[in-house]
Amino acid sequence: MSNKIWLSSPHMSDNHLEIDYINKAFDTNWIAPLGKNVDDFEKEICLYTGSKEAVALSSGTSAIHLGLKALGIKKGDKVACQSFTFSASANPILYEGATPIFVGSEEDTWNMSPALLEHALKENNDIKVVIVVNLYGISAKLDEIRSICNKYDVKLLEDAAESLGTFYKGKSTGLYGDVGIFSFNGNKIITTSGGGMLVTNSKEIRDKVQFWATQSREPYLHYEHEEVGYNYRLSNILAGVGIGQMKVLNDRVKRKRRIHELYSEEFKDVEVIKVHTAGPDDYANYWLTCLVFSSSDLRDKVLSYLKTYSIESRPLWKPMHLQPIFEEYAYYGEDVEVELFENGLCIPSDTKLSDKEIKFVAKKIKEVCNDGSNI
Repeated sequence: MSNKIWLSSPHMSDNHLEIDYINKAFDTNWIAPLGKNVDDFEKEICLYTGSKEAVALSSGTSAIHLGLKALGIKKGDKVACQSFTFSASANPILYEGATPIFVGSEEDTWNMSPALLEHALKENNDIKVVIVVNLYGISAKLDEIRSICNKYDVKLLEDAAESLGTFYKGKSTGLYGDVGIFSFNGNKIITTSGGGMLVTNSKEIRDKVQFWATQSREPYLHYEHEEVGYNYRLSNILAGVGIGQMKVLNDRVKRKRRIHELYSEEFKDVEVIKVHTAGPDDYANYWLTCLVFSSSDLRDKVLSYLKTYSIESRPLWKPMHLQPIFEEYAYYGEDVEVELFENGLCIPSDTKLSDKEIKFVAKKIKEVCNDGSNI
């Protein structure tokens, strides 16, 4: 195996459908933001997820930012945010001068604990928005989270950056919140190289987000601005890539799920490894297959050993409440995510990898687990 085995790299369609839509943008000279590709990409996302409205944006982070603004977050407001996530989930809270309140994870989904969220809301009756994340393509307990938010009259923003193609209790992720977001970064299940999408069932939110994302330009012939605006719209060229990628999304989900199945079979008798697996209510896209080892020492040995074979792996997310930029903020948790960070590892889940390559990765991991003293 001479070529590097990647964690999750871009995977264009086999017949390069994406090029057709890019060429259409060139042929019609719609190179700049806005154009038919952008409109059609938004429609494709709505059709796939069942959302009523969508806005194509430059990144998932920009979608979270404008989603928070649309839900009324202003300077000094409090936002409850899942601690176990990537910093992009939390950074937009600071963009608006708001205060993050971090909530810990539960052991089964690894996502926000409904019990801990309720505890945080009881002690902070001025929290206005909750940000829940579907980590590694596995859903949080979205119905419970939604119910708790309704009980305390707070808005819900669902960070589904990693879970396009995941359905919880038959409903697409991203639709349980007042606002949902997806990411099309290069490592996601489909990509536009960079890009994101905000989804909502509110036309009012949709119109406001689109307005802000195009520099808050008022409807005059000249350039008139009454609010702060942002250059957050997705380009017409990249939207063309997105349309082509949507044609293979179901195939990508199927492959990711097969990869998870292969790893689960390979590790079923390895006592020192637990494969992170979704519950029965969750049709997960398994964006990344993740393992938890019996100790951080074993995890580190595996990570180092895989590197010698040019196999990319990476520790799980370091919780936000442990990050230097966020350590001053309140945390409601039981350190479940801390143990996951110390003992967990993301392993290659690239949809271009063959079954043979997946089994090769598993073999190398088992070599460490079965005889780590010789590694």
